Amino acid sequence: MAEEHRQPLLQKEFYEDCPGCKVDQQKELERGIPIKKLVSIWIVVLCTALPISSLFPFLYFMIRDFHIAETEEDIGYYAGYVGASFMIGRALTSVAWGLVADRYGRKPVIIIGTFTVVIFNTLFGLSVNYWMAICTRFLLGSFNGLLGPIKAYACEIFNKEYQALGLSTVSTAWGIGLIIGPALGGFLAQETLHVHNKSCEDSIEALEAASCGSNGKEKTQDFEGTKSTSKTSLFKNWPLMSSIIVYCVFSLHDMAYTEIFSLWAESPRKNGGLSYTSDNVGVVLAVTGFGLLVFQLSLYPVMNRIFGPIVLARIAGVLSVPLLTCYPYLTMLTGFSLSLLLNCASIAKNILSDQNQRGAANGISMTAMSLFKAVGPAAGGAVFSWAQRRRVAAFLPGDQMVFFLLNVIEVIGVLMTFKPFLAQ
Repeated sequence: MAEEHRQPLLQKEFYEDCPGCKVDQQKELERGIPIKKLVSIWIVVLCTALPISSLFPFLYFMIRDFHIAETEEDIGYYAGYVGASFMIGRALTSVAWGLVADRYGRKPVIIIGTFTVVIFNTLFGLSVNYWMAICTRFLLGSFNGLLGPIKAYACEIFNKEYQALGLSTVSTAWGIGLIIGPALGGFLAQETLHVHNKSCEDSIEALEAASCGSNGKEKTQDFEGTKSTSKTSLFKNWPLMSSIIVYCVFSLHDMAYTEIFSLWAESPRKNGGLSYTSDNVGVVLAVTGFGLLVFQLSLYPVMNRIFGPIVLARIAGVLSVPLLTCYPYLTMLTGFSLSLLLNCASIAKNILSDQNQRGAANGISMTAMSLFKAVGPAAGGAVFSWAQRRRVAAFLPGDQMVFFLLNVIEVIGVLMTFKPFLAQ
């Protein structure tokens, strides 16, 4: 009798020519952990994330070799726009790639994104002038529409019991790619045709894939308690929008820090920098990545259960302020003491930044976050160049002003995590 009831349901639910029904049917027949699918997602996400921040180790010297900056102090200004061009491209196309993925499927978008990353990242490395670098990074960002579709793909191809594992694979691969990318850029920079010192960056673009949400077909409930499938209702959902705005503020801070740290570490000591080489900072970044990975796998789950994500973000923001304040004074150190304290500061800052990003909303936040991350490098580079021209100012001279402004943004982000702004 049970078999007679099941057969009509199977015939009614699964349609022969429907790709979605084929996937659902395959999930019904699947047993055990889908290792093959997890590995394929891991590889795609890792390869996509690697180029995003790999430029920062050598960007300072790349701009210098283009001879577009009139003085050393102007290098940060021009470098900021190269760093911002990727995020501008992604902000302009994120929604479009999502629509394409919904209309034509996830795999075409993933395949196109993977191939274009290879093409435009290679062309960026072969740039012969400043505008070629800007254009290729912009195109790289424009065609890098993988994150949203691949998170949706991870939700859809796994059974419910393995969806969390699939999303965790996306998040971990993305985070590791953002760690390894700058490290590779720092260690391999000397293998290019230019024989210059190149420096690496503590660039951890927060774990953007930290949260995926459920299947897009499910209904959402807004703050008034009414259910709606309308996309416009998302903008009336203040708990959602407030979390996106807070996320964007922290994203602006972290991308500005990413740009500034690179420029600061690579600048000569006479300008208030560290005069670091690519190998020096490559080691710092490798140690930072390892420390961050250990923290994520060991301490973070415990701390998240104790404090919760919002309180943890507040603690991280408050602790970031005195940490960033100490950065300009590291230039007074040399040798082992400098290396030790810089490694410790770098690990601490990236751990704290990671906590600020973990409550990210999905969907709309991708476009908004990309816009803010586009502003971050451009504004950071401009502020850095301006600060280096005021090294003898009476109030917050030189790089002290840069890190002070970073702290201002961090404090604003922390204050926005409280009521009435952030609705929980």
